[in-house]
Amino acid sequence: MGSTAKQLELIRPDSASRRVPIAPFQHAPLRVAGLFAGIGGVELGLSKAGHTAALFSEIDDHATMVLRHHFPHTPIVPDVRDVDKLPPVDVLAAGFPCQDLSQAGKTAGISGQKSGLVAEVFRLLSEHDPQWLILENVPFMLSLDGGRGMLYLTTRLERLGFGWAYRVVDTRSFGLPQRRQRVILLASRSQDPRNVLYADEAAEPDRQSRVSAYGFYWTEGNRGLGWAVDAVPTLKAGSTVGIPSPPAVWVLETGEIGTPDIRDAERLQGFPAAWTAIAANGRGLRSGPRWRLVGNAVSVRLTEWLGRRLRSPGCYDPTNDAVSKTNEPWPRAAWSMGGAIRQAHVSEWPLATELPRLMDFLEYPLKPLSARATAGFYKRASNSTLRFADGFLPAVQQHLRRMQSISFTTNPVVHSGR
Repeated sequence: MGSTAKQLELIRPDSASRRVPIAPFQHAPLRVAGLFAGIGGVELGLSKAGHTAALFSEIDDHATMVLRHHFPHTPIVPDVRDVDKLPPVDVLAAGFPCQDLSQAGKTAGISGQKSGLVAEVFRLLSEHDPQWLILENVPFMLSLDGGRGMLYLTTRLERLGFGWAYRVVDTRSFGLPQRRQRVILLASRSQDPRNVLYADEAAEPDRQSRVSAYGFYWTEGNRGLGWAVDAVPTLKAGSTVGIPSPPAVWVLETGEIGTPDIRDAERLQGFPAAWTAIAANGRGLRSGPRWRLVGNAVSVRLTEWLGRRLRSPGCYDPTNDAVSKTNEPWPRAAWSMGGAIRQAHVSEWPLATELPRLMDFLEYPLKPLSARATAGFYKRASNSTLRFADGFLPAVQQHLRRMQSISFTTNPVVHSGR
């Protein structure tokens, strides 16, 4: 079997799917301009479906190092406000900054200093006519400011003549053990985005295998944990205090509590291991910038699926989609082709790709969570009103004692006599 056939088989829905399986490519590959490109998650995924990156815009120095390393022939304009004209492209993609939208950010809304840059997308759309627009962001934007952010986006698109559809998608649908949900909005002036975005539908698969580990955020513990079963919680750019930090993993078989290697974090986003290594090599940097880059990235397997559907659309039947009421929150999936907004009855699982156990997926050793980090988490969790899985807090306490013992052995305290 050739490599293309293997890739198609990898992301083909199972027999329980209610939609049309991905067929051999029907349409030619597309040229893509990526705004707020980060480390190229959108463009790398689309390239796996045969599409080509024609332009990047990315202002972060570390991210542009990664882009130049992996896409050496693609021009980069650092500031999106300096993109005066797009080259001939078929797709405009923008994972616009989510710092002002995320619950972990300042929640300033769509007009925040960073997220407000999405206006540059509409400026370019008013001057050019790409076949497709792809927007990606956090699900919190559906409810932020009472939904006014989404109203702003969709109203601007409709004024420019776009039909649009969006859907919340879970990264686990593509066989990656990371519980990561993102809103994917697809729009076009000439095509039907529903036949791409809603073409696949598969219910969340039952986990038949024994759970190997739980993921959680050790920087939390007061009101939540980001708890994930046999997966890590959403990789993010930083903690609530803005410090780039990995999640922790509790391994059931050994009782070990540690954080994944940055190379496994890259793999959890669908990148090859060491994708961001160029951002630290020879610069004396620790892994903090790399965690930030990976946390901000778009999942590669998600955009590969999207890229394949752009080349081989399905046929969505909207017969049972009801009009979404204006006084209700934005649904998890909705569309408009120039009229009323309708709710689409699709799940967050386009595919039912086999999901590996977390400890089978990770390839590199966990880094034991330090005594200081463990002590802080244990104190917060013990004083909270949260409920925990059986054995979790005792395991944290046991890990703390083990790390304190190691610290004492390697750095014994010498008391001076009087």
